[in-house]
Amino acid sequence: MHDFIERITAYIHWALFLLLEVFSGLLLFKYNNYQGSIWFTQANTIAAYVHEWEAKALAYLRMPAENAELVQRNVLLQHETDSLRNLLAEALKDSSVTEKKQAEVLRDMKLIPAHIVDNSVRNRDNLLVINAGSNAGVEPEMGVVSGTGVVGIVSAVTPHYSLVISILNSHSSISCRLRRTDYFGYLKWKGGNTLRAYMEDVPRHAQIKVGDIVETSGFSNVFPAGIFLGKVAKIKNSSDGLAYELEILLGTDMSNLRHVNVISNQNKEELDSLRLR
Repeated sequence: MHDFIERITAYIHWALFLLLEVFSGLLLFKYNNYQGSIWFTQANTIAAYVHEWEAKALAYLRMPAENAELVQRNVLLQHETDSLRNLLAEALKDSSVTEKKQAEVLRDMKLIPAHIVDNSVRNRDNLLVINAGSNAGVEPEMGVVSGTGVVGIVSAVTPHYSLVISILNSHSSISCRLRRTDYFGYLKWKGGNTLRAYMEDVPRHAQIKVGDIVETSGFSNVFPAGIFLGKVAKIKNSSDGLAYELEILLGTDMSNLRHVNVISNQNKEELDSLRLR
C-alpha cells in the first residue's frame, strides 16, 4: 500500500499537467470560433479517414466469404442459363416440327385467315370471336387452328364475324389420337388450368408414354388428321377403371392468341352425306 501511494505521488505532477492541458484545450476551442472551426474540421477529417480505413479492413476480412458466395451464385446462374437454353432449344424444335407437320396436313385445305377480336379463358365455357364471317366463306362447324394447334370450332356466323367454341369449353369434345400408336380417344377440358386438358376413353392395352404427341384423329369433318393438340403429361386411370385418362399439356396457349385460320373442308358435304346413310 505504501509503495502504491509513493508511485502515485511520483507521477501525480504528470497527471496534473495532462489534465490542465486538456482543460485549457477545451477552453480554447470552445470559446474561440476560429480555433473551434479548425478543430472541428480536422477532427471530422481524421474520423472520416478512420471510418474509411475501418470499412476497407472489414471489406478485406469479408472478401473470402463474399468470393465464395459469388462463385456459388455464378454456378447457380450458369446452371439456370444452361437449363433455360436447353428448354428454349427444345421448345423451338418442337414448334418448328409442329408447324411443318401442320403445314403439310393443311396443304390441300382452304384456310381463311382471321384475327381474334374477343376471347375468354376464365369461364367454364369459353368462347371467342373472330373477324371473319359468312362473307369470307366461314360456316358453322368449321375448325379453327393456329400455328401451334387446334383453337376451337365455329358455332355461329354473321356476315363479318364468327363465334367459336374454344377448346377451353366444357362442351368441346375433339376426336384425337396418339401419333406414335394411333390409339384414339376424345379431348376434353375440365376447367382450371388453361394449358391442361384430358384425353378420355383410351383403352387399357394401349402403349402410352409421357411425352407422346396427341393430334386430331380425322374421324370428323371438322379437323383433318394430324393437327397438333399437345403432349401427354400424366397417365391416370379413368373413374371407372376401364380405360386410361391422359392429362395433356396443350400446345396452344389460348390466353395470348391473336391470329388464327379457319379450315374450309371442300369435301365436307360429300362426307356428311355418306355418314348420314
